[in-house]
Amino acid sequence: MRRRRALTFRGAGALVAALGCIVVANLVGAPILVYIGVLLVLLTGFSLIVVHAPRRTGTVSRQVSTDLLTVSETSRVTLRFTLRSIRVPHGLWHDVLPDAVSGDSSGEYPPESGRLDYQITGIRRGVWPIGPLMLRTVDPFGLAQREQAFGEHRTVTVVPEVVALAPLSVKVGAAGGTAQTSSSRLGQGSDNLSPRRYIPGDSMRRIHWRATAHRGQLMVRQEEEESSPDALVVLDRSSAHWDVPGAEADAAFEAAVSLCASAAIHLAGEGYGVEVIDSTGFSLGTLRGHEDDRDGLLVALAMVSPRGDSRDLTTLIGGTPPGPLVYITGRIDEEDAALLRPSGAAAALLFSTDPLAGASAAAAQHGWTVATLGDDIAEAWEDALPTQIGVADVPR
Repeated sequence: MRRRRALTFRGAGALVAALGCIVVANLVGAPILVYIGVLLVLLTGFSLIVVHAPRRTGTVSRQVSTDLLTVSETSRVTLRFTLRSIRVPHGLWHDVLPDAVSGDSSGEYPPESGRLDYQITGIRRGVWPIGPLMLRTVDPFGLAQREQAFGEHRTVTVVPEVVALAPLSVKVGAAGGTAQTSSSRLGQGSDNLSPRRYIPGDSMRRIHWRATAHRGQLMVRQEEEESSPDALVVLDRSSAHWDVPGAEADAAFEAAVSLCASAAIHLAGEGYGVEVIDSTGFSLGTLRGHEDDRDGLLVALAMVSPRGDSRDLTTLIGGTPPGPLVYITGRIDEEDAALLRPSGAAAALLFSTDPLAGASAAAAQHGWTVATLGDDIAEAWEDALPTQIGVADVPR
């Protein structure tokens, strides 16, 4: 618990006035001014004793209504503060907030409701401390003040904003992002299928109903392999593509991070298993339909920043082409774009915050649909969506 003690402007003025009275009294021979000066000194000293003599200790519990605070999202902070003191002070309280979070975290103490509440809004991604709670009290004459810090700080994680995106027009597999099936038949017709017993975790779509009815227990098609086509989202963090000074560069990278989160969550909602990596191949998250996966990705993206170099995209993709491929980068030129190869991805979407002359055309030659990423993330996504492709036209 930290303490800070000081005179108010009024208290400092009282001491200056006391000193002036004593000096003038010696110059003009007016004893009454000496009495006034001494009275001001004694009154200021008494105010300091009144404010600082009581021993005060307190406990603070702080609760935030949301564990993860999205940029531009508002959340409520509730503080329960128990003060033990000779007397209950009347003054002002405020909770210390970082610059990355805005809110009116102050008020009069003690509060009427018995607890302290205020709202905060996320401004900038990251993990930031809230607190400690500061309590400022002033004596009845307004000459002395005391400010104390109570409790420890609590961290709040501000994650990138997730924007609703338009559906992907390309459908990979018979059901788009849902599980696609591929069969290797030993004969003609479904009667030649070789069923096996149902195992917990098998999809209900694989149940062989005729064999189930015949044997009296659930049976599934053994040779039918089911998989969820993966989507890959790559966030280019290489310093060379974000090495642009000024606030505009920061805003561009924030838009890229927001698109990365939005695209990954959107594709997962369409039924794809989504891998999110950076341009070095470092995994930022994997979405497989679990809420914890989503939160883990958002927390990882809350702390990313431009750094290092990028690896060859073909190496990052590996030997198996993904379904949708989303690549998000900063400033690229024609040479950079020519090196980006989607490696047979069914839908290759390239987003650049600053494509230089010739970059978009060079990327399009390799099968990318290219869009410039600006402030409107949803609009950039729609610009990059490829034209509708039939299932039979999708590369296998």
